[in-house]
Amino acid sequence: MAYNTAVMEAVESLKYRVTVGDVATQSGLELAVAQQGLNALAADTQAHLQVSDTGEIAYEFPKSFRAILRNKYWRLRLQETWERIWSVLFYLIRISFGILLIVSILVIVVAILVLVIAAQAASQKDDDRGGGGGFGGGFGGGGMVFMPRFWIGDLFWLFHYDPYYSRRSPSRRASRPNRSGRADDGMNFLEAIFSFLFGDGDPNADLEERRWQEVGAVIQNNGGAIAAEQVVPYLDDLGKGWSQEDEDYILPVLTRFNGVPEVSPQGDIIYHFPELQVTAQKQRGRIAVPAYLKEAPRKFSEAKMGQLSGAIALGVFNFLGAIVLGVMLQDQALVAEIGGFIGFVNAIYWVILAYGAGFLAIPAGRYFWTNRKNSQIESRNEQRQERALALNAAGPELDEKITFAQQFAAQTVVSADDLAYTTEKDLTEQEYEQRDKLDAEWQKRLESSEDAT
Repeated sequence: MAYNTAVMEAVESLKYRVTVGDVATQSGLELAVAQQGLNALAADTQAHLQVSDTGEIAYEFPKSFRAILRNKYWRLRLQETWERIWSVLFYLIRISFGILLIVSILVIVVAILVLVIAAQAASQKDDDRGGGGGFGGGFGGGGMVFMPRFWIGDLFWLFHYDPYYSRRSPSRRASRPNRSGRADDGMNFLEAIFSFLFGDGDPNADLEERRWQEVGAVIQNNGGAIAAEQVVPYLDDLGKGWSQEDEDYILPVLTRFNGVPEVSPQGDIIYHFPELQVTAQKQRGRIAVPAYLKEAPRKFSEAKMGQLSGAIALGVFNFLGAIVLGVMLQDQALVAEIGGFIGFVNAIYWVILAYGAGFLAIPAGRYFWTNRKNSQIESRNEQRQERALALNAAGPELDEKITFAQQFAAQTVVSADDLAYTTEKDLTEQEYEQRDKLDAEWQKRLESSEDAT
């Protein structure tokens, strides 16, 4: 059976005793989804339902509910096993791109050396025969024999990456690898190559989850009753014209948290969320909420500058080496004469060249795409910030709406000391306890009335 991970995480963060409103606020889930997830989780984890005198319900879960689920369902055990396996596989996938780059460079360098040696051997044979020779017949006269070797040496030292450079440079000791071979930020060089190529994921992947968590927290901080303007710093599409004036943007909030509108005598509308007013634990102070929903800018890469420089240097060396190799492979007679390894390299040359070009083209394209995305993120952040500033500078009209909303503000705590029913005890025992409780209250009232007379 599939369980909602957000519900499970919310239960754990709320110390295993929750209401539906608590879970919806903590996770940002719709109330209906939170209710369904809690019911399914409670049914299979030996959780207890606790009902207050007013009919409000709290769920109390055992701290070992994850272990109970693992022991009960093989699918959960299989899922956790697969998650561990996938973490290893994904690590291997990440480092494979760096390994492939190194292999490509080695293949190029070895192939060029073999071709140079073979060309020199062929030239020597021609010299011995007195023919003056050339570079395999395809590179002109004998004076050109040493040209490829000169190019290779220059390219190697020009684009050579020294992995120990950061150790010798005092200004860059922060990027010095530790004993395990990993940099201080936990990313080794092979992982940094993957990061250079594809980045490190979307930092705002949980944006919608954060949005609804913050909206729910604002509602709870205001006792479950708000004016629409109080949540606009956390929303995006407010509409235009009449849609914005009619506060249509609040409809998703009402739908998610089962809110109802209330109209003041002056015709102002506020919004009341009864289910978010019920909590399993008394709220101590206000929940910390940022002034507006802020998106994090995308980073080109989480790798350190030294790692990125190394990746670029190796990429450029690999691409230029592929071009030099392509020039040398033009002598097909020499390639056919050598055969073997050189024949294989000749067959996959376009793959090598495409990989070398793609290794530089993909990050270049991603760089411009990241900048464009960041400009959009910055624009959205500025809009939300402006709304937050406008909310703080609002006039008496908004103050009247908030004052009216406070008439509906409340907090109902489902206390363990004030329960009408709980699944922890036998029903008959609870009936006796409830009867005794009523008798005690009745006796107390009688004594109060006698004292009054």
